Amino acid sequence: MKMYLVGGAVRDQLLGLPVTEKDWVVVGATPDEMQAQGYQPVGQDFPVFLHPKTKEEYALARTERKSGHGYGGFTFYAASDVTLEEDLVRRDLTINAMARASGGEVIDPFNGKADLKARLLRHVSPAFAEDPLRVLRVARFAARYHWLGFRVAEDTLTLMKQLVASGELDYLVAERVWKETSRALMERDPQVFFQVLHACGALAVLFPELAALDGVPQPEQHHPEIDTLVHQYLCLQQGARLGLSLHARYALLCHDLGKGKTPEEEWPRHIAHEIRSARLSNKVSKRLKVPRETAQLAALVAEFHTHCHRALELKPTTVWKLFKALDVLRRPERLDDFLRACEADARGRTGFEDRDYPQADYLRGAANAARDIHIDSLRQQGLQGPALGEAITQARIHAIMEYKQSWTPSP
Repeated sequence: MKMYLVGGAVRDQLLGLPVTEKDWVVVGATPDEMQAQGYQPVGQDFPVFLHPKTKEEYALARTERKSGHGYGGFTFYAASDVTLEEDLVRRDLTINAMARASGGEVIDPFNGKADLKARLLRHVSPAFAEDPLRVLRVARFAARYHWLGFRVAEDTLTLMKQLVASGELDYLVAERVWKETSRALMERDPQVFFQVLHACGALAVLFPELAALDGVPQPEQHHPEIDTLVHQYLCLQQGARLGLSLHARYALLCHDLGKGKTPEEEWPRHIAHEIRSARLSNKVSKRLKVPRETAQLAALVAEFHTHCHRALELKPTTVWKLFKALDVLRRPERLDDFLRACEADARGRTGFEDRDYPQADYLRGAANAARDIHIDSLRQQGLQGPALGEAITQARIHAIMEYKQSWTPSP
Protein backbone atom coordinates (compact mmCIF):
# COMPACT_ATOMS: atom_id res chain seq x y z
CA MET A 1 0.00 0.00 0.00
CA LYS A 2 1.40 3.40 -1.07
CA MET A 3 -0.12 6.85 -0.54
CA TYR A 4 0.47 9.90 -2.70
CA LEU A 5 -0.53 13.54 -2.36
CA VAL A 6 -2.26 14.48 -5.63
CA GLY A 7 -4.01 17.19 -7.58
CA GLY A 8 -4.40 20.77 -6.43
CA ALA A 9 -2.15 20.46 -3.40
CA VAL A 10 0.84 19.44 -5.52
CA ARG A 11 0.03 22.09 -8.12
CA ASP A 12 -0.23 24.92 -5.62
CA GLN A 13 2.86 23.81 -3.71
CA LEU A 14 4.87 24.06 -6.93
CA LEU A 15 3.37 27.48 -7.66
CA GLY A 16 4.30 28.67 -4.17
CA LEU A 17 0.65 29.24 -3.26
CA PRO A 18 -1.12 28.33 0.00
CA VAL A 19 -2.57 24.82 0.09
CA THR A 20 -6.09 24.88 1.50
CA GLU A 21 -6.92 21.18 1.28
CA LYS A 22 -5.14 17.94 0.55
CA ASP A 23 -6.33 14.93 -1.43
CA TRP A 24 -4.57 11.58 -1.46
CA VAL A 25 -4.52 8.53 -3.73
CA VAL A 26 -3.89 5.07 -2.33
CA VAL A 27 -2.28 2.47 -4.60
CA GLY A 28 -2.27 -1.27 -3.86
CA ALA A 29 -5.03 -1.33 -1.24
CA THR A 30 -8.54 -2.71 -0.86
CA PRO A 31 -11.51 -1.15 0.95
CA ASP A 32 -11.26 -3.77 3.70
CA GLU A 33 -7.59 -2.93 4.27
CA MET A 34 -8.42 0.79 4.53
CA GLN A 35 -11.16 0.22 7.07
CA ALA A 36 -8.93 -2.11 9.04
CA GLN A 37 -6.57 0.84 9.53
CA GLY A 38 -9.37 3.06 10.81
CA TYR A 39 -10.25 4.96 7.62
CA GLN A 40 -13.94 5.89 7.36
CA PRO A 41 -15.65 5.12 4.01
CA VAL A 42 -17.56 8.08 2.51
CA GLY A 43 -17.50 7.51 -1.27
CA GLN A 44 -20.72 6.60 -3.07
CA ASP A 45 -19.56 6.02 -6.66
CA PHE A 46 -16.05 4.81 -5.84
CA PRO A 47 -14.03 4.06 -2.67
CA VAL A 48 -13.12 7.25 -0.80
CA PHE A 49 -12.13 7.32 2.86
CA LEU A 50 -11.52 9.91 5.56
CA HIS A 51 -8.29 9.72 7.54
CA PRO A 52 -9.10 8.80 11.17
CA LYS A 53 -7.28 11.89 12.51
CA THR A 54 -6.81 14.54 9.80
CA LYS A 55 -10.16 13.80 8.08
CA GLU A 56 -8.45 14.37 4.71
CA GLU A 57 -9.77 12.35 1.77
CA TYR A 58 -7.98 9.22 0.61
CA ALA A 59 -9.29 7.64 -2.60
CA LEU A 60 -8.30 4.26 -3.96
CA ALA A 61 -6.56 4.53 -7.33
CA ARG A 62 -9.17 4.08 -10.05
CA THR A 63 -9.84 4.12 -13.77
CA GLU A 64 -12.98 5.31 -15.51
CA ARG A 65 -14.81 4.50 -18.73
CA LYS A 66 -17.43 6.52 -20.56
CA SER A 67 -20.79 4.73 -20.26
CA GLY A 68 -23.38 7.46 -20.81
CA HIS A 69 -23.97 11.16 -21.23
CA GLY A 70 -22.95 14.01 -18.96
CA TYR A 71 -20.79 14.37 -15.88
CA GLY A 72 -22.20 11.22 -14.29
CA GLY A 73 -21.95 9.01 -17.37
CA PHE A 74 -18.90 7.03 -16.26
CA THR A 75 -18.18 3.57 -14.92
CA PHE A 76 -15.36 3.41 -12.35
CA TYR A 77 -12.98 0.58 -11.57
CA ALA A 78 -11.06 0.76 -8.30
CA ALA A 79 -8.88 -2.14 -7.23
CA SER A 80 -5.44 -2.85 -5.81
CA ASP A 81 -3.99 -3.50 -9.29
CA VAL A 82 -4.69 0.05 -10.60
CA THR A 83 -1.42 1.97 -10.94
CA LEU A 84 -0.75 5.58 -9.99
CA GLU A 85 -0.28 6.57 -13.64
CA GLU A 86 -3.58 4.93 -14.60
CA ASP A 87 -5.25 7.03 -11.92
CA LEU A 88 -3.55 10.27 -12.97
CA VAL A 89 -4.33 9.89 -16.68
CA ARG A 90 -8.07 10.25 -16.06
CA ARG A 91 -7.61 13.76 -14.62
CA ASP A 92 -8.51 16.90 -16.54
CA LEU A 93 -5.34 19.04 -16.79
CA THR A 94 -1.66 18.18 -16.71
CA ILE A 95 -1.09 20.61 -13.85
CA ASN A 96 -3.64 18.60 -11.84
CA ALA A 97 -2.17 15.21 -12.81
CA MET A 98 0.94 15.23 -10.62
CA ALA A 99 1.58 13.35 -7.40
CA ARG A 100 4.03 13.68 -4.54
CA ALA A 101 5.44 10.60 -2.84
CA SER A 102 6.04 10.39 0.91
CA GLY A 103 9.70 11.21 0.36
CA GLY A 104 8.86 14.45 -1.44
CA GLU A 105 9.53 13.27 -5.00
CA VAL A 106 7.12 14.74 -7.58
CA ILE A 107 5.75 12.15 -10.00
CA ASP A 108 4.88 13.91 -13.25
CA PRO A 109 4.06 11.50 -16.09
CA PHE A 110 2.25 14.10 -18.23
CA ASN A 111 4.65 17.07 -18.00
CA GLY A 112 2.57 19.11 -15.60
CA LYS A 113 5.62 20.95 -14.27
CA ALA A 114 6.53 22.09 -17.78
CA ASP A 115 3.00 23.41 -18.30
CA LEU A 116 3.15 25.19 -14.94
CA LYS A 117 6.30 26.93 -16.11
CA ALA A 118 4.75 27.74 -19.50
CA ARG A 119 1.54 28.91 -17.78
CA LEU A 120 -0.59 26.55 -19.85
CA LEU A 121 -3.87 24.84 -19.02
CA ARG A 122 -3.54 21.68 -21.12
CA HIS A 123 -5.62 18.49 -21.14
CA VAL A 124 -4.03 15.20 -20.10
CA SER A 125 -5.54 12.94 -22.77
CA PRO A 126 -8.25 12.87 -25.46
CA ALA A 127 -10.57 11.44 -22.80
CA PHE A 128 -10.88 15.06 -21.64
CA ALA A 129 -13.62 15.49 -24.26
CA GLU A 130 -15.77 12.80 -22.63
CA ASP A 131 -16.72 14.95 -19.62
CA PRO A 132 -18.68 18.17 -20.30
CA LEU A 133 -18.02 19.46 -16.79
CA ARG A 134 -14.38 19.90 -17.75
CA VAL A 135 -15.30 22.82 -20.01
CA LEU A 136 -16.47 24.68 -16.90
CA ARG A 137 -13.53 23.52 -14.81
CA VAL A 138 -10.95 24.72 -17.32
CA ALA A 139 -12.71 28.08 -17.55
CA ARG A 140 -12.68 28.33 -13.76
CA PHE A 141 -8.98 27.50 -13.53
CA ALA A 142 -8.35 30.16 -16.18
CA ALA A 143 -10.16 32.66 -13.95
CA ARG A 144 -8.25 31.54 -10.86
CA TYR A 145 -4.76 31.72 -12.37
CA HIS A 146 -5.19 34.52 -14.90
CA TRP A 147 -3.23 36.86 -12.62
CA LEU A 148 -0.25 34.51 -12.95
CA GLY A 149 -0.43 34.60 -16.75
CA PHE A 150 -2.11 31.23 -17.36
CA ARG A 151 -4.02 30.63 -20.58
CA VAL A 152 -5.84 27.70 -22.18
CA ALA A 153 -3.69 25.72 -24.60
CA GLU A 154 -4.92 25.89 -28.19
CA ASP A 155 -5.28 22.12 -28.54
CA THR A 156 -7.32 22.03 -25.32
CA LEU A 157 -9.54 24.87 -26.54
CA THR A 158 -10.11 22.85 -29.72
CA LEU A 159 -11.25 19.86 -27.66
CA MET A 160 -13.56 22.14 -25.66
CA LYS A 161 -15.14 23.37 -28.89
CA GLN A 162 -15.63 19.78 -30.04
CA LEU A 163 -17.22 18.90 -26.72
CA VAL A 164 -19.64 21.83 -27.02
CA ALA A 165 -20.49 20.89 -30.62
CA SER A 166 -21.24 17.31 -29.57
CA GLY A 167 -24.18 18.46 -27.46
CA GLU A 168 -22.75 16.96 -24.26
CA LEU A 169 -23.26 20.23 -22.36
CA ASP A 170 -27.02 19.66 -22.61
CA TYR A 171 -26.62 16.79 -20.14
CA LEU A 172 -25.05 18.88 -17.39
CA VAL A 173 -27.38 19.16 -14.40
CA ALA A 174 -28.21 22.64 -13.15
CA GLU A 175 -26.65 22.08 -9.74
CA ARG A 176 -23.24 21.30 -11.25
CA VAL A 177 -23.36 24.31 -13.56
CA TRP A 178 -24.27 26.58 -10.67
CA LYS A 179 -21.59 25.10 -8.42
CA GLU A 180 -18.84 25.76 -10.97
CA THR A 181 -20.26 29.20 -11.82
CA SER A 182 -20.54 30.29 -8.19
CA ARG A 183 -16.97 29.18 -7.53
CA ALA A 184 -15.78 31.00 -10.66
CA LEU A 185 -17.57 34.20 -9.63
CA MET A 186 -15.51 34.24 -6.44
CA GLU A 187 -12.18 33.85 -8.23
CA ARG A 188 -9.68 36.68 -8.64
CA ASP A 189 -10.68 37.30 -12.30
CA PRO A 190 -14.24 35.99 -12.65
CA GLN A 191 -14.71 37.64 -16.06
CA VAL A 192 -12.14 35.23 -17.53
CA PHE A 193 -14.45 32.30 -16.77
CA PHE A 194 -17.10 33.70 -19.10
CA GLN A 195 -14.55 34.82 -21.69
CA VAL A 196 -13.21 31.27 -21.98
CA LEU A 197 -16.74 29.86 -22.22
CA HIS A 198 -17.45 32.36 -24.99
CA ALA A 199 -14.25 31.41 -26.83
CA CYS A 200 -15.24 27.74 -27.01
CA GLY A 201 -18.94 28.32 -27.74
CA ALA A 202 -20.22 27.21 -24.33
CA LEU A 203 -21.52 30.63 -23.31
CA ALA A 204 -24.28 30.50 -25.92
CA VAL A 205 -25.32 27.07 -24.62
CA LEU A 206 -25.14 27.65 -20.86
CA PHE A 207 -25.70 31.42 -20.64
CA PRO A 208 -27.47 32.45 -23.88
CA GLU A 209 -28.79 35.62 -22.23
CA LEU A 210 -25.22 36.73 -21.59
CA ALA A 211 -23.95 35.70 -25.02
CA ALA A 212 -26.73 37.81 -26.57
CA LEU A 213 -24.99 40.96 -25.25
CA ASP A 214 -21.96 40.46 -27.50
CA GLY A 215 -21.77 43.39 -29.92
CA VAL A 216 -24.79 45.23 -28.49
CA PRO A 217 -23.81 48.93 -28.31
CA GLN A 218 -24.45 51.41 -25.48
CA PRO A 219 -24.22 55.23 -25.44
CA GLU A 220 -20.54 56.13 -25.61
CA GLN A 221 -20.81 59.05 -23.14
CA HIS A 222 -21.88 56.64 -20.38
CA HIS A 223 -20.09 53.56 -21.67
CA PRO A 224 -16.81 54.33 -23.44
CA GLU A 225 -16.32 50.57 -23.90
CA ILE A 226 -19.59 50.62 -25.95
CA ASP A 227 -20.01 46.81 -26.18
CA THR A 228 -22.44 45.55 -23.51
CA LEU A 229 -20.68 42.21 -23.03
CA VAL A 230 -17.38 44.03 -22.47
CA HIS A 231 -19.19 46.12 -19.85
CA GLN A 232 -20.36 42.92 -18.15
CA TYR A 233 -16.78 41.69 -17.97
CA LEU A 234 -15.54 45.03 -16.59
CA CYS A 235 -18.26 44.93 -13.94
CA LEU A 236 -17.21 41.45 -12.80
CA GLN A 237 -13.61 42.63 -12.69
CA GLN A 238 -14.64 45.52 -10.45
CA GLY A 239 -16.74 43.19 -8.30
CA ALA A 240 -13.65 41.12 -7.54
CA ARG A 241 -11.55 44.25 -7.00
CA LEU A 242 -14.09 45.57 -4.46
CA GLY A 243 -14.38 42.21 -2.70
CA LEU A 244 -18.09 41.73 -3.34
CA SER A 245 -20.06 38.80 -1.96
CA LEU A 246 -21.30 35.98 -4.19
CA HIS A 247 -24.81 37.50 -4.03
CA ALA A 248 -23.53 40.81 -5.40
CA ARG A 249 -21.27 39.27 -8.05
CA TYR A 250 -24.10 37.16 -9.41
CA ALA A 251 -26.31 40.26 -9.44
CA LEU A 252 -23.66 42.01 -11.54
CA LEU A 253 -23.72 39.11 -13.97
CA CYS A 254 -27.46 39.58 -14.51
CA HIS A 255 -27.96 43.34 -14.16
CA ASP A 256 -27.94 44.28 -17.87
CA LEU A 257 -29.27 41.12 -19.53
CA GLY A 258 -32.28 43.04 -20.83
CA LYS A 259 -30.08 45.02 -23.21
CA GLY A 260 -29.80 41.88 -25.31
CA LYS A 261 -33.54 42.19 -26.03
CA THR A 262 -33.46 45.85 -27.11
CA PRO A 263 -34.67 46.24 -30.73
CA GLU A 264 -31.75 47.22 -32.97
CA GLU A 265 -33.59 50.33 -34.17
CA GLU A 266 -33.42 51.68 -30.61
CA TRP A 267 -29.66 51.18 -30.23
CA PRO A 268 -27.57 52.48 -28.54
CA ARG A 269 -30.32 53.47 -26.06
CA HIS A 270 -31.94 50.78 -23.93
CA ILE A 271 -35.25 52.11 -22.67
CA ALA A 272 -36.82 49.99 -19.90
CA HIS A 273 -33.97 47.49 -20.02
CA GLU A 274 -34.17 47.27 -16.23
CA ILE A 275 -37.50 45.41 -16.20
CA ARG A 276 -36.38 43.14 -19.01
CA SER A 277 -33.16 42.44 -17.12
CA ALA A 278 -35.06 41.51 -13.96
CA ARG A 279 -37.23 39.05 -15.89
CA LEU A 280 -34.25 37.47 -17.62
CA SER A 281 -32.41 37.33 -14.31
CA ASN A 282 -35.27 35.33 -12.82
CA LYS A 283 -35.24 33.04 -15.86
CA VAL A 284 -31.51 32.32 -15.49
CA SER A 285 -31.82 31.81 -11.74
CA LYS A 286 -34.66 29.33 -12.18
CA ARG A 287 -32.77 27.40 -14.86
CA LEU A 288 -29.60 27.14 -12.76
CA LYS A 289 -31.48 26.59 -9.47
CA VAL A 290 -29.71 29.57 -7.92
CA PRO A 291 -30.32 29.90 -4.14
CA ARG A 292 -33.32 32.07 -3.35
CA GLU A 293 -31.61 35.00 -1.63
CA THR A 294 -28.98 35.22 -4.37
CA ALA A 295 -31.65 35.13 -7.09
CA GLN A 296 -33.76 37.78 -5.35
CA LEU A 297 -30.87 40.22 -5.06
CA ALA A 298 -30.00 39.71 -8.73
CA ALA A 299 -33.54 40.63 -9.82
CA LEU A 300 -33.55 43.69 -7.54
CA VAL A 301 -30.20 44.98 -8.81
CA ALA A 302 -31.39 44.43 -12.38
CA GLU A 303 -34.59 46.40 -11.81
CA PHE A 304 -33.29 49.20 -9.61
CA HIS A 305 -29.60 49.81 -10.40
CA THR A 306 -30.38 52.97 -12.36
CA HIS A 307 -32.37 54.22 -9.34
CA CYS A 308 -29.19 53.84 -7.33
CA HIS A 309 -27.11 55.71 -9.91
CA ARG A 310 -29.64 58.57 -9.78
CA ALA A 311 -30.10 58.44 -6.01
CA LEU A 312 -29.08 62.05 -5.40
CA GLU A 313 -31.84 63.21 -7.79
CA LEU A 314 -34.64 61.00 -6.45
CA LYS A 315 -37.53 62.34 -4.42
CA PRO A 316 -37.73 61.05 -0.82
CA THR A 317 -40.91 59.15 -1.73
CA THR A 318 -39.06 57.33 -4.51
CA VAL A 319 -36.16 56.55 -2.21
CA TRP A 320 -38.57 55.05 0.29
CA LYS A 321 -40.19 52.92 -2.44
CA LEU A 322 -36.70 51.64 -3.32
CA PHE A 323 -36.08 50.79 0.34
CA LYS A 324 -39.40 48.94 0.53
CA ALA A 325 -38.55 46.92 -2.57
CA LEU A 326 -35.22 46.00 -1.00
CA ASP A 327 -36.85 45.27 2.38
CA VAL A 328 -34.03 47.23 4.03
CA LEU A 329 -35.64 47.45 7.47
CA ARG A 330 -35.58 43.70 7.89
CA ARG A 331 -32.58 42.95 5.68
CA PRO A 332 -29.93 45.65 6.10
CA GLU A 333 -27.27 43.33 4.65
CA ARG A 334 -29.22 43.22 1.37
CA LEU A 335 -28.91 47.00 1.02
CA ASP A 336 -25.13 46.75 1.37
CA ASP A 337 -24.91 44.04 -1.30
CA PHE A 338 -27.21 46.09 -3.55
CA LEU A 339 -25.14 49.26 -3.18
CA ARG A 340 -21.83 47.50 -3.70
CA ALA A 341 -23.11 45.82 -6.86
CA CYS A 342 -24.33 49.18 -8.18
CA GLU A 343 -20.96 50.77 -7.40
CA ALA A 344 -19.18 48.01 -9.33
CA ASP A 345 -21.57 48.63 -12.24
CA ALA A 346 -20.76 52.35 -12.19
CA ARG A 347 -17.04 51.61 -12.16
CA GLY A 348 -17.22 48.82 -14.73
CA ARG A 349 -16.70 51.19 -17.63
CA THR A 350 -13.53 52.09 -19.49
CA GLY A 351 -11.93 55.07 -17.77
CA PHE A 352 -14.40 55.08 -14.85
CA GLU A 353 -12.67 52.42 -12.74
CA ASP A 354 -11.78 54.81 -9.90
CA ARG A 355 -14.77 57.13 -10.02
CA ASP A 356 -16.36 58.28 -6.77
CA TYR A 357 -19.75 56.81 -5.94
CA PRO A 358 -21.35 59.05 -3.26
CA GLN A 359 -24.75 57.51 -4.00
CA ALA A 360 -23.88 54.53 -1.81
CA ASP A 361 -23.09 56.63 1.28
CA TYR A 362 -26.16 58.76 0.67
CA LEU A 363 -28.52 55.79 0.50
CA ARG A 364 -26.94 54.14 3.54
CA GLY A 365 -27.51 57.31 5.54
CA ALA A 366 -31.05 57.72 4.21
CA ALA A 367 -31.86 54.14 5.20
CA ASN A 368 -30.57 54.77 8.72
CA ALA A 369 -32.68 57.94 8.95
CA ALA A 370 -35.80 56.07 7.83
CA ARG A 371 -35.07 53.26 10.28
CA ASP A 372 -34.56 55.56 13.29
CA ILE A 373 -37.97 57.25 13.49
CA HIS A 374 -39.83 57.15 16.83
CA ILE A 375 -42.77 54.83 16.30
CA ASP A 376 -43.80 54.92 19.97
CA SER A 377 -44.62 58.62 19.74
CA LEU A 378 -47.02 57.87 16.90
CA ARG A 379 -48.71 55.14 18.92
CA GLN A 380 -49.10 57.56 21.82
CA GLN A 381 -51.17 59.75 19.51
CA GLY A 382 -53.77 57.00 19.48
CA LEU A 383 -53.03 55.88 15.95
CA GLN A 384 -53.52 52.22 15.08
CA GLY A 385 -54.13 49.90 12.16
CA PRO A 386 -53.87 51.39 8.65
CA ALA A 387 -53.71 54.93 10.07
CA LEU A 388 -50.63 54.02 12.11
CA GLY A 389 -49.05 52.35 9.10
CA GLU A 390 -49.58 55.42 6.93
CA ALA A 391 -48.22 57.70 9.67
CA ILE A 392 -45.10 55.55 9.97
CA THR A 393 -44.59 55.68 6.20
CA GLN A 394 -44.93 59.46 6.13
CA ALA A 395 -42.54 59.77 9.09
CA ARG A 396 -39.95 57.68 7.26
CA ILE A 397 -40.32 59.77 4.09
CA HIS A 398 -40.00 62.96 6.16
CA ALA A 399 -36.85 61.59 7.82
CA ILE A 400 -35.37 60.87 4.38
CA MET A 401 -36.26 64.40 3.26
CA GLU A 402 -34.55 65.96 6.27
CA TYR A 403 -31.51 63.77 5.72
CA LYS A 404 -31.38 64.79 2.05
CA GLN A 405 -31.47 68.48 2.98
CA SER A 406 -28.60 68.13 5.44
CA TRP A 407 -26.47 65.63 3.53
CA THR A 408 -23.12 66.58 2.06
CA PRO A 409 -20.77 64.11 0.35
CA SER A 410 -17.73 62.95 2.27
CA PRO A 411 -14.52 64.69 1.21
